[in-house]
Amino acid sequence: MSIDLPTGDTVPLFGLLVRQHRMRIGLTQRELADLSTVSVRAIRDLEQGRARRPRQDTVRLIADGLRLGARARADLESAAGEGRTSWAVKAGYEADPPAPPFAIDVQLGREPETAVIVDELATGAERLVTVVGIDGVGRTRLAIEVATRMHAADRTPVLWCPVTGPTSGDRLSTLVRAAADQLLGDSTHPADGTDAIAALVEIVADRPPLLVLDGVREVAHPGRLVQLLRDCPGLRILVTAAFPLGVPGERHFLLNPLAVADEGEPFDAHAPAVRIFMERARRYRPDVDPDARETALIAEICRRLDGIPQAIHAAASWLVVYDIATLHHCLHDGPSGLLHHLAGPDGGTSLRDALERRLSTLPTAERDLLDALCGQGETFDLAEVMALTGRSLPDSGRAVRALVLRGLVRPWYTGGQSRFRILHLVRAAQLCALDVRV
Repeated sequence: MSIDLPTGDTVPLFGLLVRQHRMRIGLTQRELADLSTVSVRAIRDLEQGRARRPRQDTVRLIADGLRLGARARADLESAAGEGRTSWAVKAGYEADPPAPPFAIDVQLGREPETAVIVDELATGAERLVTVVGIDGVGRTRLAIEVATRMHAADRTPVLWCPVTGPTSGDRLSTLVRAAADQLLGDSTHPADGTDAIAALVEIVADRPPLLVLDGVREVAHPGRLVQLLRDCPGLRILVTAAFPLGVPGERHFLLNPLAVADEGEPFDAHAPAVRIFMERARRYRPDVDPDARETALIAEICRRLDGIPQAIHAAASWLVVYDIATLHHCLHDGPSGLLHHLAGPDGGTSLRDALERRLSTLPTAERDLLDALCGQGETFDLAEVMALTGRSLPDSGRAVRALVLRGLVRPWYTGGQSRFRILHLVRAAQLCALDVRV
């Protein structure tokens, strides 16, 4: 297979795969040359398309140097023996539209959000939707559900690209990753000169897919996404990101944590957050059968964890060593104790690290405002922000909106008035960070 460039040149898929695998494991061309005993010049020529028909022993040596598994090695060997066959990928794409990843768990409590996004993308009312929200809230899981429903409804092709994670390694996934790197990165084309975006458009133009870019951190040149939508009418793009990308025409979809009862209010034992806790708890203690008092404590645990699914998962895993009352006590024993229990008993800290990383990278003005608000309490309104900062109402509204779209603050409507609540986990992390800075 080869990728067609606008100039009429071609870069064989073999060269693209070699470069993709080499960069995935962090090797330079010189390091691959040393491992494979193939010359640096030969590797460079293959990656740049100047050498098009590698010998069988060269393919074997490069595959050995890259430490490829059986499937990836077979793909590499197949690519080495092919000529100009990009039509084969296109034919396979159209005959068997790719599907999204399989979800291993049931999504709870997200039916309204799922239905809205599916409707907007399926009807074409929106073509670029970015799901934003705090880490652990379930952005990826929601994207899988949306993509699954669209694929099931009319076999919409789904091109799933985990921006910071591994792909499946097949030819189409490799091309999608190269196009995503080109869309989101600084350079116009990858180092090998391949225009992966143009190649992708050629393959999918007759049957536009849903392109899912999962875990986007930033977009260096927003105009490339806009141009892709123009070049491929009918294409829909679903993005999951920490905050909006700033792309013209982007639809921001804020994914809030699951609803939980406010302190002192009646709780629903069948609420999604409570059900998630119980489902996860029974993985560790199949015999758990809470009475009415323990169920109330579970509802309070979910409230303390802001209804964030991944935080609930982490806390429930502590039932390996705690009873429900002890877990409840630990989560209410100060900010550091709350943050500590974002890790399971095995010590994993991914959610806590992600939260602290997000707070540490806030623009100075937003971090200062959050510091000040955390010192005032859990809830506030715009009048309090104005009094606290001396800013005008529009400026205060913009500042709070930025915190809301980052998932750090949650809107709260009562008595016809807008109020806002700082998430417990955010407030705990910010207070701990303040102690460190002091």
